[in-house]
Amino acid sequence: MSSRSHSLFLPLALIAVGAYFLLARLGWLPSLSHWFNHWWPVALIVLGVVLLLRRLS
Repeated sequence: MSSRSHSLFLPLALIAVGAYFLLARLGWLPSLSHWFNHWWPVALIVLGVVLLLRRLS
C-alpha cells in the first residue's frame, strides 16, 4: 500500500462514518445505536489487534 493511499484511509473512513451517523439521525438509514452501545469495546479490541499485527508483519 502506498503512503498516499494509506494517509487517505483515515480521513475517508471518518467522513464515511460521519455521513452514516448523520443519515441515520435524519431517519434515512437504520440506526446502529443498539449495536454500537453494546459492541464498541469489541470493535476497539479488534482494531488494536489488527494494528498490532500490521506493525509486527
